[in-house]
Amino acid sequence: MVNVTTAPACVACDTDIAVPDETELGDILSCRGCGQEHEVIDLDPAIRLDRAPEVEEDWGE
Repeated sequence: MVNVTTAPACVACDTDIAVPDETELGDILSCRGCGQEHEVIDLDPAIRLDRAPEVEEDWGE
């Protein structure tokens, strides 16, 4: 079983987002309530999330 920490609420629907212990800076987490993607922008002293950037056409080129 994976241990999780409750992070801040979703910026779109206010649902709590569970964050796995192994989460790293820059990881993308999805809200289970609305599907909004969040980027982990800070881990210490507390986990902070912001809306993940939209995928641009030239990503991966």
